[in-house]
Amino acid sequence: MRELDEFQNRLTSFFGKHPSRQREGMISADWSPSVDIIEDDKEFLVKAELPEVQKQDVHVTVDNGYLTIQGERKFENEQKNKRFHRSERAYGSFVRSFSLPEGADPSKVRAEFKDGLLQIHMPKSDKAQRKLIEVKVE
Repeated sequence: MRELDEFQNRLTSFFGKHPSRQREGMISADWSPSVDIIEDDKEFLVKAELPEVQKQDVHVTVDNGYLTIQGERKFENEQKNKRFHRSERAYGSFVRSFSLPEGADPSKVRAEFKDGLLQIHMPKSDKAQRKLIEVKVE
């Protein structure tokens, strides 16, 4: 997992991301959704928190050994009779890329999105799944 974090940091610095930017008189931080990667005997599961992101604004691709999540959380400034006194939540586009774990089957990756949570299931190939063989001692 450390390798994935290092790769993400290199990508972020490569694309020149800065900790904050000015937008319409407010400063908002560039954002990147929080991600958990979990493994069990049958699959790897990626969970990404995407609050207030619409399903049509999220894209998941698997290409050349990498899983990429792209999307955008849009800033809604068209609110009549309301003024922002403070805006600390981050908006804008994001990209997260991860190398596929060894043993994941890229042809069987599937994603589901509900209530701001993106879950990407990466089943393990049959070769990578552990098999328990009971040995009888006589």
